[in-house]
Amino acid sequence: MGIATDIIVLVLTAFFCGLVMQRLHQPLILGYILAGIILGPYTGGMSITEVHDIELLAEIGVALLLFALGLEFSLKDLQPVKYIALFGTPLQMLLTIAFGYAIGLLFGWDWKTALWFGSLISLSSTMVILKTLMNQGWLGTLSSKVMIGMLIIQDLAVVPLMIILPQLNDPAAGSDILGFAVIKATVFLAAMFFLGTRLLPYLLKTIARLGSRELFILAITAIGLGVGYATYLVGLSFAFGAFIAGMVLSESDYGHQALSDIVPLRDLFGLLFFASVGMLLDPRFLLSHFTLILFLVVVVSIGKGCIFAFLAWIFRYRNVIPLAVGLGLFQVGEFSFVLARIGVSCEAISSEFYNMFLTMAVVSMVLTPFVSSQTSRFYSLKKRWFKHEPLESLNFPEDELRNHVVIAGCGRIGSQIAGVLQQLAIPFVLVEIDQLRIEAAKAAGYPIVYGDGSQEIVQEALRIERAALLVITIPNIVVARSIISHAQKVRSGIRVVARISDPEFFNVFKELAVVDLVYPEFEAGLEMTRQVLLYLRIPVPEIQQYTENLRHQLLSTATMSTDGYKTLGQMRAADQQFDLQWVELDAENPLLNVSIAEAEIRKTTGVSIVGIIRNGVLQTNPDPSFRFQQDDLVAIIGSAQSRRKFHCLINPLSEKCLLAPEAAPS
Repeated sequence: MGIATDIIVLVLTAFFCGLVMQRLHQPLILGYILAGIILGPYTGGMSITEVHDIELLAEIGVALLLFALGLEFSLKDLQPVKYIALFGTPLQMLLTIAFGYAIGLLFGWDWKTALWFGSLISLSSTMVILKTLMNQGWLGTLSSKVMIGMLIIQDLAVVPLMIILPQLNDPAAGSDILGFAVIKATVFLAAMFFLGTRLLPYLLKTIARLGSRELFILAITAIGLGVGYATYLVGLSFAFGAFIAGMVLSESDYGHQALSDIVPLRDLFGLLFFASVGMLLDPRFLLSHFTLILFLVVVVSIGKGCIFAFLAWIFRYRNVIPLAVGLGLFQVGEFSFVLARIGVSCEAISSEFYNMFLTMAVVSMVLTPFVSSQTSRFYSLKKRWFKHEPLESLNFPEDELRNHVVIAGCGRIGSQIAGVLQQLAIPFVLVEIDQLRIEAAKAAGYPIVYGDGSQEIVQEALRIERAALLVITIPNIVVARSIISHAQKVRSGIRVVARISDPEFFNVFKELAVVDLVYPEFEAGLEMTRQVLLYLRIPVPEIQQYTENLRHQLLSTATMSTDGYKTLGQMRAADQQFDLQWVELDAENPLLNVSIAEAEIRKTTGVSIVGIIRNGVLQTNPDPSFRFQQDDLVAIIGSAQSRRKFHCLINPLSEKCLLAPEAAPS
């Protein structure tokens, strides 16, 4: 079956390797790379026969990934990072080329090889870092925007590098070719943005009106790959063209639908890319040159990471951002493989150098998920070592915080709580590590501290020792437990209200003596149940009984049956049992023209009439001589049984009263 057999074997192997990585709590891309190593041509046993064809399909994976990125990206997203992207990236590449050139001279390579090495390591992997950001949930943060902005400019820079490096022996000819390529690229991009923003959204709108989802998916795939191929024909990167197509479509009304439809295809072809990276790794070459490869990986990673972190700091990005950028973009990129192949074909670099560089690059890619995931840990250490560095705090009141509410997490729930507290003029402060949410809180005028709420220095800024209440809106149980534990050390007995994401975690909070818990999914289920039963005309008292029983069942299985919590549950049940209800009197109601005293409502039913609305005017606590009229809205309060008796009093022929005569008044 040829290529079909290769794909089947590769997908099956990647599935099992991905399953192993999932069980080990590691990124799935490591499983895909491992599958490529297992099936590669250097490991023996069962191997892929058509490696080159897999590599060609992998290019489609890169294009689809960038197409999907373009769909969820916008030119507005580049606004906060435009300076570091446009000016910082060329500076980073020049510094990295100089750094690589120095390494080459240190090893005794000739100047051309050293310059090629510096150029090859100046690029980072768009595919690896995007997948890593997705797995870590960092996509959308300011750190990720900085990285993506710089990666976009790097991808553009591949074109001049592909032209300049092979022309090192004839610089004059290279400059002419480069100038022509710049003109072509400028004209193409201008035409793409001018025509694409008008033509592509109209095309999608027309396809969507036909009502065929299959045709819609085919259309967006054709647009992404078609524009990428057109970009390739004019001398630009195939993947970069797909990214531009995605950005153009993201401004249309069908951008979100296009993204959701393209994601499965993107992930499947992305698997092929990471597997193809694994196939490039020769374990025997790695073992025979282990010292050299290890040295180059360590030196290049540290040097390149420091360059990225330094530039992020120079461009006034603070807190975790320089660290995240340095630990994210230290690896060598996939477009370096393309450049390296060109170097071999024009005999600018040797085959041995190519194998050495290839192995080093693949190892750096494999290390990326591990290293990038340590960002928070290194940031915490940095805060301990440099306690003099002030935390970023926004919209803080001039007066000292005291008896305030500390809200950990500024997502939807945290922002909603903050909005209510702000309206009530109750002092509060938020703590958040996601830069995107910090910007939203800043725009809303909420006082907020940037940092990890479990760290001592952050809790000092939050004034935990003087706080009245700690609210945990973060669903992650590990983070929530850490924040609560540290807060309880600073202020013993602090009251905590926490969000719980799974009933299995009730015992964890019980160990922390936290009993005020909210389970959002459960509460949403109760509310939806209530809405369904209301639509089916189930009496309100019965609805309340059903929902309260469900809540009681959850609490009983959660081992939270402390005396205080039982009392709280009983009080809530009593409050619902004696809920106020409104009843409208129609034309056939037996109470019409009868006074409250004559009807003896309190004596016969047990309910109390606490208010009546007549002609839009509310009369509270009407006296016994008050007579009922048609269209009166009567407010009654009492137990569920008393309210049933009242309903049977005014409607004795109802089916419910006839079937349950004991509910009727005696």
